[in-house]
Amino acid sequence: MSAEGRRLCQRLKASDPRWLPHYAGQVAEFCARERRFANLFAADAWLVPVPGHAPACGRRAAAFHLAMALHELGLAVQVWPGIARCVAVTRSATALPGERPTVRQHYESFAIAAATRPPPRLVLVDDVITKGRTLLAAAAKLRDAFPSADVRAFAMVRSTGFLNRLDRLLAPCEGVVYWTGRDARREP
Repeated sequence: MSAEGRRLCQRLKASDPRWLPHYAGQVAEFCARERRFANLFAADAWLVPVPGHAPACGRRAAAFHLAMALHELGLAVQVWPGIARCVAVTRSATALPGERPTVRQHYESFAIAAATRPPPRLVLVDDVITKGRTLLAAAAKLRDAFPSADVRAFAMVRSTGFLNRLDRLLAPCEGVVYWTGRDARREP
């Protein structure tokens, strides 16, 4: 199960065209079957892909491809690449824990594009969430630009740390990422 979880992450990060529609389809099926995530995916939602660690990532980032796949399944009205990375930050996936970018570094590295109209609901889409620093910074940046918008986030995979064994691969959940005064915290 752990090996399959690593393969899922690799396929997601690579935006594997054979697997990404399948994974997005699993999300859509779960939403329809379980009637969960109604506050996340809705007819008025704008999916906002979270940019990669460098300015050049943009539309090549896994989050962009994931957002497009979710949109194609009718989980939102549009994909809006309205947040961009202007300054590169250290890649979290390969950094040691003490060297990962802070919420402030993420926040300062983002820029928000102008929108033709104020978005009603913005759903940040990311491939993997670890602590939640990137999502927290992106949400804060969007909230500053669009104070009346409902800002939420979706990540396809949530890290579980170094577990020797996983009981199941599919474990959808709703949670929260918040500021503790020193760092981001994710529950669950």
